Amino acid sequence: MSELKPEEETAADDSGEEKDWEAAKAFFDSLKTKVPRPPKPRNAVTIAVSSRTLFNMVAERKLYQDEGVEKYVAFQMEHENEPLKQGPAFPFVKALMNVNTRLRELYPDSEELFDIVLMTNNHAQVGVRLINSINHYGLTIERFCMTGGKSPIGYLKAYMTNLYLSKDSEKVTEAIDEGIAAATMFMSEKESDLSDSQLRVAFDGDAVLFSDESEIIVKQHGLDSFFEHEQKFENKPLAQGPLKCFLEALGKLQRKFYAKNERINCPIRTFLVTARSAASSGARVLKTLRSWGLEIDEALFLAGAPKGPLLQKIRPHIFFDDQMFHIEGAKELGTISAHVPYGIGQKYHKGKLIQQPEKKE
Repeated sequence: MSELKPEEETAADDSGEEKDWEAAKAFFDSLKTKVPRPPKPRNAVTIAVSSRTLFNMVAERKLYQDEGVEKYVAFQMEHENEPLKQGPAFPFVKALMNVNTRLRELYPDSEELFDIVLMTNNHAQVGVRLINSINHYGLTIERFCMTGGKSPIGYLKAYMTNLYLSKDSEKVTEAIDEGIAAATMFMSEKESDLSDSQLRVAFDGDAVLFSDESEIIVKQHGLDSFFEHEQKFENKPLAQGPLKCFLEALGKLQRKFYAKNERINCPIRTFLVTARSAASSGARVLKTLRSWGLEIDEALFLAGAPKGPLLQKIRPHIFFDDQMFHIEGAKELGTISAHVPYGIGQKYHKGKLIQQPEKKE
């Protein structure tokens, strides 16, 4: 999985990049503007969102599928002064911006901030409507990547992406295969009153923060073998999963608030929402987080109970899970959810095998 930022770069590359950024900074410092400037990518927590996650483009997508790209582009140009409706990632992006506001108040010169990048395979001519919509809602998104029908996945590492959110599950799978934290977003089926002052992020454990090694045992050998395995290896940390690096990035920013004695008023709160049982298999999870030097604000062990009702109380801006039946249950009750297509759970639905596991030679 990807680390926070690439570290294996030559001193010459670092020096050249620093000079480029210093020159750019000097130029922008000479200009007067009230618009916050994007941080250096190497310092930022970079969130790449697709246009269809940031905005609701269901009707436009149907036009593209039914009538082709030329009609689609023409429609977008004809309606470029009409703001697009908000999509599933919109509240999450707004919450990221609110955290940035708090960070700038405490650390005026710091570039350890969230940086949102619009990562889309839209054509550049559609960009005007996207820009107009972003400005209409007062979003701070200065970096765009519009690939004109080609997959944008190859650009994610160049943008030093910490998290990629898309509506396209194939692109998300491709990103995870490249070692980048990624998830497929789903709009909740009813509105939920989300916090304006605190970013709330909920994670499943196995195959999301952690690898699927323990989940494999559940699926192939049952709960008793799983409980025995987890107790036997309680002191052995689980391997990292695809979203561990994003939790790590959130923790880095949380600690900046703690350093200013703002732990109680921290505008970032994280939740572990797992189907694991606490007494039978919870210790290994908590010890793994401890071994990584990471904190989770709230750990909720449900022992197989549905996650949707609990998520209703948490009201996260985004909930990550590897199993679609948890995603479906959450979004039915108003939670904006993001599916992480990783691990053995993709071969099962509601506990039933939908794809035979590959046989070992």
